[in-house]
Amino acid sequence: MEIREVIDYLKSYDGPQLKIMEVCGTHTASIFKAGIRSLISDKIRLISGPGCPVCVTPTAFIDKCIEYASMDGYELMTFGDMMKVPGTSDSLSEAKGRGAANIRLMYSPFEAIEKAEENPDKTYVIAAVGFETTAPAYGLMLQEAKRRGITNIRLVTALKTAIPALHWICQNQEDVDGFICPGHVSVITGSSIYEELSEEYGKPFVVTGFEAEHILASLYRIVKQIEECKGQTENLYKNAVKEGGNAKALAVIEDVYEPGPAMWRGLGVIDDSGLSLRDEYAMYDGGSRDLFADMELPEGCSCGDVIVGKVNPDQCPMFGTACTPMKPFGPCMVSSEGACGIWYRNVN
Repeated sequence: MEIREVIDYLKSYDGPQLKIMEVCGTHTASIFKAGIRSLISDKIRLISGPGCPVCVTPTAFIDKCIEYASMDGYELMTFGDMMKVPGTSDSLSEAKGRGAANIRLMYSPFEAIEKAEENPDKTYVIAAVGFETTAPAYGLMLQEAKRRGITNIRLVTALKTAIPALHWICQNQEDVDGFICPGHVSVITGSSIYEELSEEYGKPFVVTGFEAEHILASLYRIVKQIEECKGQTENLYKNAVKEGGNAKALAVIEDVYEPGPAMWRGLGVIDDSGLSLRDEYAMYDGGSRDLFADMELPEGCSCGDVIVGKVNPDQCPMFGTACTPMKPFGPCMVSSEGACGIWYRNVN
């Protein structure tokens, strides 16, 4: 089928109002970049999902990282997108400005191996945030640290898995009609993992890439399935996503982590959605299992509604005024994958 035919079909759709969730922030950014909304019917509403790991990281995690960064003999290592995420009182950036100087930006968790070997009297604490996409990298680093007998590394983890969150969405947001599955996560997990969701909830789950043609094709298949009263998993990204996923990456996750409950900021605790270190790696745990103190957002912040598609970011009264990328009030404005940050760069 030619792309022009796909666009004509989506533009002329005149059935019941549909809500289709793009789970991944990269898909949200691509939808804006390609002007997808202008190519489809007004009766097809695209909504964001909880696919930004930075956005759902709880305040207790930020507070724990700040605690380590303020202690003598410790150095916190983090990726840059975590620096402005609000904690209870401060972000990491604000804490650094107020004297918590032991914070180092990293480009790879493997930097901790070299630092830990060079400075055995200092403990390097890694702020480990992400989904199945990034969990293997932290796991490989710990496997190497264990192999070398390095003991002065700790992980404070807010690692999560996408499937339990999608179950949560289906159970609590019944008006979502179909899902564009997270592309990067699917490379690791494979496409077959969504089949249980399709069967249980009778909704389409379509795996796709990030180009405009990919996204339009996925919308076409979702709308077609709905019109035909089907709810199936389809993989339109077969050049990158295999049915069974990345076996080596999944083996690392299985070796290093075990599933357990996790706090999602704005949603609460979701069972079996977190990845905690197994007993064999307990020496590297920086206290991650205790980070369940809160799910709160700043008063007036709508991020909890944004990440489940209840509202668009620009419907939040703080959007673009009290909350901007330079001075984020809520977590969805912080990350490059956060829905509010993406909307701000494209709508304002």
